[in-house]
Amino acid sequence: MNELAKGLNEVLDTSIAGAFLSQVGRRMYFPKGIVAQSDEAKQKADRYNATVGLATSKGQPMHLVDIMDFYKDGVFKPSDIFNYAPGGGDKTLRAIWKEEILRKNPSLMGTLFSQPLVTAGLTHAISLCATLFFDEGDTLVLPDLFWDNYDLIFRELRGCGIKTFRFFSEGRFNSTGMKDALMSCEGDTVRILLNFPNNPTGYTPSENEMNELVSALVAVADSGKKILVICDDAYYGLFFEEDIAKESLFARIAHIHDNIFAVKGDAATKEDMVWGFRIGFISYASKGFNEEHIDALVKKTLGAIRCTVSNCDRPGQSMLVKAYTDGKNVEKDKAATSREMEMRYRTIRKAVKKWESSSLLRAYPFNSGYFMAFDTAEHSAEELRVYLLDKYGIGTINIMDRTLRLAYCSVENENLEDLVDTIFKAAGEIWS
Repeated sequence: MNELAKGLNEVLDTSIAGAFLSQVGRRMYFPKGIVAQSDEAKQKADRYNATVGLATSKGQPMHLVDIMDFYKDGVFKPSDIFNYAPGGGDKTLRAIWKEEILRKNPSLMGTLFSQPLVTAGLTHAISLCATLFFDEGDTLVLPDLFWDNYDLIFRELRGCGIKTFRFFSEGRFNSTGMKDALMSCEGDTVRILLNFPNNPTGYTPSENEMNELVSALVAVADSGKKILVICDDAYYGLFFEEDIAKESLFARIAHIHDNIFAVKGDAATKEDMVWGFRIGFISYASKGFNEEHIDALVKKTLGAIRCTVSNCDRPGQSMLVKAYTDGKNVEKDKAATSREMEMRYRTIRKAVKKWESSSLLRAYPFNSGYFMAFDTAEHSAEELRVYLLDKYGIGTINIMDRTLRLAYCSVENENLEDLVDTIFKAAGEIWS
């Protein structure tokens, strides 16, 4: 059991509440991960706050102008704002999102996959997967560089084991390590979650690497194992190099093998800059599915939504539908944000390259998304994070005490070189 959970249990066991904690309740804790570290940075990071995966400009979230313009009288009827949304989400929004998936992933044309269901953010979509497809004692395979919330959802909430493999091998996605990890799982069903662009590294496989990845999954499926592949596409579309695989992994495996069950979790959150709306989506596909299979999965998911959040945010869905159907600036605003993120990416690559001979920190490969990260080698990433915050007013994220993540999406372009220089300066002060 996690030490934080043990500490909370010791407190609660001195009260009546301790007598009622379930096994899940006893495992539950609030991790000192990204959210907690971000909250600490809000209080102390008066210079740069490179913690939160939210694109900002001049201290404010980047956004769709059309949605800001909706915040005035007469734009919406009361029913657009105050009604319950359908359990699976606004039907128009679901249809639009499916069209967008097809537009962004043209190889999916003609492939049977479910109409996306609206979830309360992408975290909810992943939690629904945990509820529907994981029992206590099941194992989830992950790369060793992963978002901390996966641990909370699968290990603590569901009681699952987590098996990791090295994300990188010689600067490339480690498909061989992934295959070996899947093959080493006991039983005839295996489960894996992959997130591209990756949080925390900001890495997406190249076309060649993605082909190798898919071939590895097919080889596992050919062995007789049935594979659940959860595709976390939170940062989809933020691609900054030509050789990056531009289509989602979901598109490549949706209809490739009877033994591969593909789930796509995505969201308007980052793709359309509506972080606080908490609107995500979940979609299903497999080569062996027919319409009846899809319908049964949708109904089970509707049940899981019903018994947790009941239904998702109505005002946010209405605003997104109106922006998509009536907005004049949606594509222009998204393109402007993408250009800004690419400019920051180019700047931070240049800033990191200046320090590539340093032995204190080693940048993981990165080419996409909102983040880049440093391997702190034999040193404590938490020690560096706290030192940066306390001495320099700079907020960063420690992951598993060996990785320091920078969210360059939330730092102005002109400050990125100074940010990187200061991080290496601080590392030298405490480790040299």
